[in-house]
Amino acid sequence: MLIQRLTKTDIDKMRKLNEVFAIAFEDTETHLQKLPKDTYLQSLLEKSHFIALTAMLEEEVVGGLVAYILEKYEQERSEIYIYDLAVAERFRRQGIARSLILNLKEMAREMGAYVIFVQADRQDEPAILLYRSLGIQEEPFHFDILP
Repeated sequence: MLIQRLTKTDIDKMRKLNEVFAIAFEDTETHLQKLPKDTYLQSLLEKSHFIALTAMLEEEVVGGLVAYILEKYEQERSEIYIYDLAVAERFRRQGIARSLILNLKEMAREMGAYVIFVQADRQDEPAILLYRSLGIQEEPFHFDILP
């Protein structure tokens, strides 16, 4: 398995990762109905605060994560937010998600980030077990505030 950070030339892999997310999250409406243009994805992949990691088996994207680097105002430091993480169903329970997070941890150390954080739905027990094994659980509230 190869884990790689996508660059501006990896638009096809980013699209494949989006398909993995759509199926894993059972949310094709969000992930597949209004696909961004190649130029949008290229621009996003060029941004230093955007991280897209893929797990590849041979030429197949079998999982990945998308994270954002958040620069803090109160101190000269940053934190990383894992926005999405998924592994295709037939490749689960093989340590791929853990490998993705461990790879991100190494990147975070190199960048000087002080923490990586992620949210999990209460009913997503596999994700909760994985995140508990890697970090400290907190009980925040989450609110969507629509413009």
